[in-house]
Amino acid sequence: MSVVSSVCVTVPATTANLGPGFDCIGAALTLYNEFKFTRQEVDQNQRLLLNVTGTEAARVTTDESNLVYQAFIEFYQHINQTPPPVKIEIQLGVPLARGLGSSATAIVGGLVGANVLAGEILTQRQLIELAIAMEGHPDNVVPAFLGGCRLAATSYTGWEICDIPWCKDIVPVVAIPDFELSTSVARKVLPTQISRGDAIFNVAHLGLLLRGLETGNKNWLLGALQDKLHQPYRKSLIDGYDDIQAAALSAGAYGMVISGAGPTLLALCDMSNFPDVAAAMASEWQKKGIKAQVQALQIDQKGATGVVQG
Repeated sequence: MSVVSSVCVTVPATTANLGPGFDCIGAALTLYNEFKFTRQEVDQNQRLLLNVTGTEAARVTTDESNLVYQAFIEFYQHINQTPPPVKIEIQLGVPLARGLGSSATAIVGGLVGANVLAGEILTQRQLIELAIAMEGHPDNVVPAFLGGCRLAATSYTGWEICDIPWCKDIVPVVAIPDFELSTSVARKVLPTQISRGDAIFNVAHLGLLLRGLETGNKNWLLGALQDKLHQPYRKSLIDGYDDIQAAALSAGAYGMVISGAGPTLLALCDMSNFPDVAAAMASEWQKKGIKAQVQALQIDQKGATGVVQG
């Protein structure tokens, strides 16, 4: 087996939960982070070189605490090997702490890069299970690995992952504000217990969501994107949530949800009205003095890809 000296890994952003699919459903989007891993000469004093460019690069740590490198190390610990000295170059295209799976891209990128440099010792399934263990839940890392829209649930033998058909007429529009919301803060506002009625509500609406995504049925999606597990509590952390939702619906959106833990908001639209929906969402935040990057994306179907460069 020839030794790989360098690999470039591209990982898509993700949007998780999609309303009632809390911690179990997510979709890959056409925003990307890139990670290049290059073996270095053995030097016990310099086992890591790390450079970051792109969106908010100055805010990313470049020492051994970096999440990409932590995932890289986790892989080698899992296979009981010493990690090689490595240079990691990160090109950021996914905003940090905005509910678009930036941490999932780091974990997936680190694991995939390490696996390629090690000669692809682990299967994709094994890497996914490692990623879920690191992230703590599957909704972001699974679509980041596999692309598309994915549902993950535990079974008697581990994780079961299935693809969710996404109607080609449904356009995801993301409204990314210029403020952050950490996942830990967003989880602290959630209740520790829920009622039976709320549980039944979410089960029913998740089923409706799956059929709505498959068919593009507007009425089904409008009802399906409702949730009682996280959005009613988290929306208080996002200034203008109700007004932006009303504006998106008035402009013709099927519905609007919090992307991941927020504060990015995700509207689902059809091909004819996504420009109006995007403009309406941006306008509402602008009225509150908040700048937001609003853009229509597509569902990424490839997931994480690695290209050997030497």
